[in-house]
Amino acid sequence: MLPLAELQSAFARGLAGGGDTLLDLIAGDSISAGARVRIHRNHVRQSLAAALSATFPTVVSLVGDEFFRAMAAVFVADRLPEGPVLTEYGSDFPAFVAAFSPARGLPYLGDAARLDWALNLAFHAAPGLLLDMANLEGMSSDELVAYTPCLALGAELLRSDYPLDRIWQACQPGAGAAEVDLAAGGITLLVMRQDDEAVFVRLDDGEAAFTDAIL
Repeated sequence: MLPLAELQSAFARGLAGGGDTLLDLIAGDSISAGARVRIHRNHVRQSLAAALSATFPTVVSLVGDEFFRAMAAVFVADRLPEGPVLTEYGSDFPAFVAAFSPARGLPYLGDAARLDWALNLAFHAAPGLLLDMANLEGMSSDELVAYTPCLALGAELLRSDYPLDRIWQACQPGAGAAEVDLAAGGITLLVMRQDDEAVFVRLDDGEAAFTDAIL
């Protein structure tokens, strides 16, 4: 029997479709070892594709379920999770989407994926302590200048050449057949956690510059 670390590595390679070591470790009877691995591999890939679908709902809405499943299958085949939390899976999916040649007719799709991922991170960010007016009023000037402003955990500045906020809104359930003018120009969004949900706000040039300086 292999040591546990080697067994786990062989199992991971087998799920990714590489190597025959795993087949030598699996008993085969009425179902061969290869068939058993293929069943488990298929289940893992379907589960990961479903996790991506839950994390990137705007992308799903833009391309449809069938296209998304095909795109996710390509992504999942080469990129198994490196951790146990599925909400942390897919950090490089936006870059993959932007470079996915069958979707080149939707040049804004990569940005939509970036927004979905930013909202996912904001939603799952740990709540932190924020200074409010009551805190500030009780500080001396020396105490105040000792603080360095920073954005809350999970907050992110996101720029796009497209009206990403309107694209997102048009993809929401019940939005109807809304039309979005892609030539309306680019925007800057601040994605953040607010109370118990993830939200974004559109920033003008001055607000974006100020937020960028904080970052």
